Amino acid sequence: MSAILSARGLSKSFQGLRAVHEVDFDLAPNQVHALIGPNGAGKTTFVSMLIGRLAPSSGTIAFEGRDITALPDHARVALGMAYTFQITSVFSRLTAHENVALAARRRLGTDRAAVDREVSEALARTGLGDRAQVAAEDLSYGHQRLLEIAMGLAQRPRLMILDEPTQGLAESEIAAFKSLIRELKQETTILLIEHNMAVVMELADRITVLNFGEVLAEGTPGQIHADPAVQAAYLGTEPADA
Repeated sequence: MSAILSARGLSKSFQGLRAVHEVDFDLAPNQVHALIGPNGAGKTTFVSMLIGRLAPSSGTIAFEGRDITALPDHARVALGMAYTFQITSVFSRLTAHENVALAARRRLGTDRAAVDREVSEALARTGLGDRAQVAAEDLSYGHQRLLEIAMGLAQRPRLMILDEPTQGLAESEIAAFKSLIRELKQETTILLIEHNMAVVMELADRITVLNFGEVLAEGTPGQIHADPAVQAAYLGTEPADA
């Protein structure tokens, strides 16, 4: 199975400080691949390079076999990548419907009927159908996160990168989010950056663990949970034979 997204030797330094170092990474199509690690592990820097917000110091990134290392973020979106941010980036004074419509128009142009259909479907799938006419600034923080996901869905991406999507969600909303992700992976590929380990272990097909800017481990949820190095660095337990 060829990767939809690949990074080779990806590195980033800031004024001599190494944030990400020589990371090799492959994302298989139609999987949920989680990226985890302690605070300061380099996750945000790594993802910022994948989406074109940061230029790497060295290394390459390919999407569907095309070298995108030098492409700006908007060009990557046009190729089929969508992403949400750890800090919400909705237009606060626009309604939920208007926010999603802006995203849908990137793909559908000015066909208003088609845009409205896409918006209605995206809001319904994220549980926001009854909040379509509510201004984004009047939505709860958790609902703003869901609105970002709806904006991503409206673009029908081949890859969705979700950064801390369950932050601010109630337990019932997390359950609905998990159902949505299981449904979405039939249609697209998902890179999930998430601190909620219960969500990660339940949803991910594969997990990559970053620590000090390098890949500490990669494997299935079972393999990651049992890895002594991961337990010591991130999961909060010491290896049994340490």
